[in-house]
Amino acid sequence: MSEPSIAAAASLRLASYNIQKCVGLDLRRLPRRILTVLDGLDASVVVLQEADKRLPPRPAALPHFVLQEAGWQVADLGGAGSLGWHGNAVIWRDASVGLRGIGHIALPGLEPRGAVWVEFDTALGPLRVVGAHLGLLTRFRRQQVLHMVQELAELPDMPTVVAGDFNDWSRTKILDRWAPDLAFVPPRPSFPAPRPMGALDRIALDRVARNKGLTVTAHGVYGARPAPIASDHLPIWVDLASSGP
Repeated sequence: MSEPSIAAAASLRLASYNIQKCVGLDLRRLPRRILTVLDGLDASVVVLQEADKRLPPRPAALPHFVLQEAGWQVADLGGAGSLGWHGNAVIWRDASVGLRGIGHIALPGLEPRGAVWVEFDTALGPLRVVGAHLGLLTRFRRQQVLHMVQELAELPDMPTVVAGDFNDWSRTKILDRWAPDLAFVPPRPSFPAPRPMGALDRIALDRVARNKGLTVTAHGVYGARPAPIASDHLPIWVDLASSGP
C-alpha cells in the first residue's frame, strides 16, 4: 500500500449575495428560499447586501433565528434587530472559522451608504472580510471606493478580501484604476438574476493578501434554482487558498 499523500492545502469558499431584502422576482418575501440558495453555495463565509428592511428601525429581512436554526453565525454589526449595517451583513458556517473583531466604514454620497469589516481566524490564517454596497452614481461610487480603501489602510495589516455589490456596469477596468491596491477577480455577470448582463457583484484581494500568498483557485456565479428567482442578483463566490508559509 502506498504512503498517504500530503494533506491538501487548506481552502475557504467566500461568497457575496445581494438578497434584495429576501423579496424574490415573484414579489414574495421568503427568507428560507434565500437559505436554500446559501446551502447550494456551500460557502464558509458569506457577505450579504440588502439584508435589512429599508425603513427605520431597519429590522432584519433575513431573521436571526432563521439563520441560527440553519447553523449560521452572524457578526453583530447592526443591533436593534438589524442583521447588518446599512444592509451589509456577514455570516459564517464553518467550525474552523472564529470571530476576531468587527467594524464599520461610513461612505460618502447623497444617500446613506456604508461598508463593514469582520476579522476572522481561519484555516488560511487571519482574514479580514469587507462587505460593501456602493451607490448608483459613478461620481459617488468613486468617492466611496477611494474612502473605503483609505480607511482600510489605517487598520493593522491583515490579508483582506473586499466583496459586495459595486453597482458598476462599466465594461472597462474602472474599479482596478480607482483602487490599484485591490486585485479584482475577473468579472462575471450576476445581474439581473434571470438573465445576467452586468457584473455588479465583485470580489477583490488586497495587496497584503497577495503578498501573503492568498490566491483565488476558482470563482463563479451561482445560478442553480431557486437563485434566478430568489433575488434580483445571483450570488458570486471564490475559493481561496494559501501558497504562503
